[in-house]
Amino acid sequence: MVKVQEEIKRYVNGVDVERIDELKASFNDDPDQASLRFSATNEWVDGANSRTVVKGLYQNEKEIIRDTPFVLESDEPDVLLGKDSAPNAIVSLLHALASSLSVSIVYHAAMRGIDIDKLTITLEGDVDVHGFLGMSKEVRPGFQDLRVKVSLESGAPEDEISDLVRYAQTVSPILDSLRNRIPLDVEMA
Repeated sequence: MVKVQEEIKRYVNGVDVERIDELKASFNDDPDQASLRFSATNEWVDGANSRTVVKGLYQNEKEIIRDTPFVLESDEPDVLLGKDSAPNAIVSLLHALASSLSVSIVYHAAMRGIDIDKLTITLEGDVDVHGFLGMSKEVRPGFQDLRVKVSLESGAPEDEISDLVRYAQTVSPILDSLRNRIPLDVEMA
């Protein structure tokens, strides 16, 4: 019975809390191991369609290759002259934000011992394509604004849930990347 209870405490929301603690301890012991570099290669296919391949990542300059690369397709909707065969980049950004916020909420809930019954993140953003099409220098080509709604069901007290969602926003890598300016260089190969 004790072993079952230990196993239940170890996993919260499907997250191995013991392994998170071990990971954090190893990064404290060797901070260089916490340095990750992600990479991707995109190749244009046809029209608005392109394909991005993600083979691996680097941890402290050591390459870690996946057995099977991830392949992500992108296209534009009909209204923007694409074939609507895959999400466009702007929708992929919404997906990245939702995924990052979701894993931030779930991991930190697990570390706090908060069981989540259901988590839904709904996003919408407004884009004026005058900027993208080069028709107006006054209109930015990206999102004019984003709205994110987090719906989280849990038996935990409401103040703990609110604190968790606020905290998750401070540690979400994609949310941080969107809210704060990051160096970005585009160069010819």
